[in-house]
Amino acid sequence: MPDHKTGTHQEWLAARLELLAAEKALTRRSDELAQWRQELPWVRTDKEYRFQTDKGTGSLADLFAGRSQLLIYHFMFGPDYAAGCPSCSAIADGFDGSVVHLANHDVTLCAVSRAPLPQLQAYKRRMGWSFPWASSFGSDFSYDFQAAITPEQWEAGTAEYNFRATDFRLPETGADNPVVAELTSSVGTDWPTYRQEGPGVSAFALDDGVVYHTYSAYERGFDVLWAMYQWLDRAPLGRNESGLWYRRHDEYDSG
Repeated sequence: MPDHKTGTHQEWLAARLELLAAEKALTRRSDELAQWRQELPWVRTDKEYRFQTDKGTGSLADLFAGRSQLLIYHFMFGPDYAAGCPSCSAIADGFDGSVVHLANHDVTLCAVSRAPLPQLQAYKRRMGWSFPWASSFGSDFSYDFQAAITPEQWEAGTAEYNFRATDFRLPETGADNPVVAELTSSVGTDWPTYRQEGPGVSAFALDDGVVYHTYSAYERGFDVLWAMYQWLDRAPLGRNESGLWYRRHDEYDSG
């Protein structure tokens, strides 16, 4: 454990009350931002997307499963991956507990990836998950919603991600980065193949048979979905990260 200042209970309480005021201000601001999200204009989605699901081929409207709201997690699992992204896998470990509650609040939560459905189903069985997971293989969906990068975008270094042009190509020394090496090894690819997929979350509404895109977030914009980080932010040492410290839940040393 690192050296850390100590104090009396009264000193702790005074500091805690000061922090509490800041936390309450952040909560109020968070509520304001949530309202702001809901006030964004809805954009009609007329393009026909097709997905492979456990129930067969379906449209974007079919992913709503009879509800009026749809939350999609863009899960990094490309056709050439040997396994799902470990970061996305850590996030997805929290989905099953939420799916039933969201479903009973008129919201469907579904993951979408570009890998063919049999690959997703096999990985889903390995992880012990039950949440809905659809394949966008052969569809433009993941590209259109900034969750995948075309070879042309990669070569040009102008992929659209988080609402801005981004170049994900590594500098010459980047391949020696141990985090990059561990990430690519964990899914059985090289960096270009790995990073032509991207994580994110998108929201849709279904009204009178019409699908509307209402919201999307990328990078730190969906940070709160990492349930383990919300716990760590309240632990004595915080996130305390050094490299890629997390694993798929079946890869930790059971001892």
